Amino acid sequence: MSFRRTSLTPRMKPLSARKNAILSVLDVGTSKVVCLVARLDPVPESDTLRGRTHKAQIIGIGHQRSRGLKGGAIVDLEAAEQSIRLAVDAAERMAKVEIRSLILNMTGGRLSSESYHAEIPLRGAAVGQHEMNRVLEAASHTGARPGRTILHSLPTGYALDQIKGIRDPHGMVGEKLGVDMHLITSDQNAVRNLMLAVERCHIGVEAVVASPYAAGLSALVDDEADMGVVVVDCGGGTTSFGVFAQGAIVHADAVAVGGNHITMDIARGLSTTLTHAERLKTLYGSTIATASDDREMIAVASVDEDDRDAVNHVPKSHLVRIMKPRVEEILEFVRDRLKSAGFGTEAGRRIVLTGGGAQLTGMADLTRQVLSKQVRIGRPLGVQGLPEAARGPSFAAPVGLLVYPQVASLEHFEPRSAGFMQATGTDGYFSRMGRWFRDSF
Repeated sequence: MSFRRTSLTPRMKPLSARKNAILSVLDVGTSKVVCLVARLDPVPESDTLRGRTHKAQIIGIGHQRSRGLKGGAIVDLEAAEQSIRLAVDAAERMAKVEIRSLILNMTGGRLSSESYHAEIPLRGAAVGQHEMNRVLEAASHTGARPGRTILHSLPTGYALDQIKGIRDPHGMVGEKLGVDMHLITSDQNAVRNLMLAVERCHIGVEAVVASPYAAGLSALVDDEADMGVVVVDCGGGTTSFGVFAQGAIVHADAVAVGGNHITMDIARGLSTTLTHAERLKTLYGSTIATASDDREMIAVASVDEDDRDAVNHVPKSHLVRIMKPRVEEILEFVRDRLKSAGFGTEAGRRIVLTGGGAQLTGMADLTRQVLSKQVRIGRPLGVQGLPEAARGPSFAAPVGLLVYPQVASLEHFEPRSAGFMQATGTDGYFSRMGRWFRDSF
C-alpha cells in the first residue's frame, strides 16, 4: 500500500529558495498554545545552519494557556478550539494579517518510528533522477500499521551494492540501488481530532510536524545532527524525543509523562492548589538538592476549607524531594526507550533539552547523571524578532515549524495538489500506464 493512501495529514509543497513568504505556525501543547507569524526572506547558505534557505523574522505572536488537552491529545474539543482561536487572533492582530492556513505540530498520539529498506536493479547504469524516483517509489509501497497515520517519510541513506551510508548517489554506477526509509507515525484519531480543532476555526492545515523533529530543526547545529544527538522535548503532558544521526532524524518516540505530572505531585505533596503548585515549581523548583535547601523556607497556600487564607511554610528541600523522583522517572523512561530501540549507544554522546521542562533548575545536571551523556539546553536558532520571554527552550518547537518548509523537499511525498489531480481524473488509466512503461523499460 502506498504512503499516499495511509497518510491522513496533508503534504506541504516545498518552499522556493528564491521567494519571500509569510508563514503561520501553531504549536498546540498540553500547557500552552503558541501561534507565530513570520516573514521568510531568502539568505545565502550558512556553515552553521546548513539547509536553511530563509531567515525568519517574527511579525506576530499569540500565546495562550492550553485547555482541552491531556497527554498531547484533545479531550475537550470546544475548549481546545477556544484556546486556538485566542492564540491565532492575538497573532493576527500583531502581524496585521489574516491567517488562512498554518503548519501544525503533533506532541501526543503515541509517536513512533518504523524503518524500511528497498532496492532496485541498475545493471551497471548511472544513477539519475529517474532511478532515484524508482527506488523511493519502491520504498513507498509499505504503509503504516492499521490505526496509524504517517507524519514524515524521510530517506535516511542510500546504498550502492555493498556500499552504505551514501547521501546522494546521483551520477554513481552500480548493480543495485537501495534506500533506507524512516517513517514517523502517530495515532490516526489523535491527528484527526487535532486537525478538526484547527479547521473548526476556519483555518486550513498545511502540514503536521512531529514535535521532536521540529525542536531538532530549530535547536540543532549541523555538526550535532551529523555526529549523533538526542533531542528531548520536555512538554507539559508528554516528553517526546528524537534521535538525529548523519544529518537526519532516524528515530522518534514519546512517553505520556511531563511537567503537568510534576505539578500534580507538588499539589498533592504540599496540599495546595494546582495553580499555586505550578507557581512553586516555576519559582523555586529544582531537581538537584543543595546545602541551603533546608534553611530556605517557602510559603505554601493551604486548601483548607476552614481557613482559605492560611499559609504554611515548608523548607525548599521538601519541594525538591517531591520533584526529583518524578523527573528521574521521566528520564529513565527516555533512557529505557532508547535502549529498547537500539539507540542506547548509537545516538552519540550528546543530549539537547528543549520544551518548558528544560528550564527547571538542575535539569541538565540530572539528565547528565541518568543518561550518562553531555547535556545542553537547546534554544531556537536563526530567528529574529522573538521577544525575550520567547527565546528559551519552550519555543524551540514553534520556531522549528518555521524551518520545516525549508526542508520539506527531503520527504518522499506527493504535494497536496496531487489529491486534487486525482479527483479531476488527471491521474487516470493512461497516466498510470505511462508511469508503468517508464519504470519497467
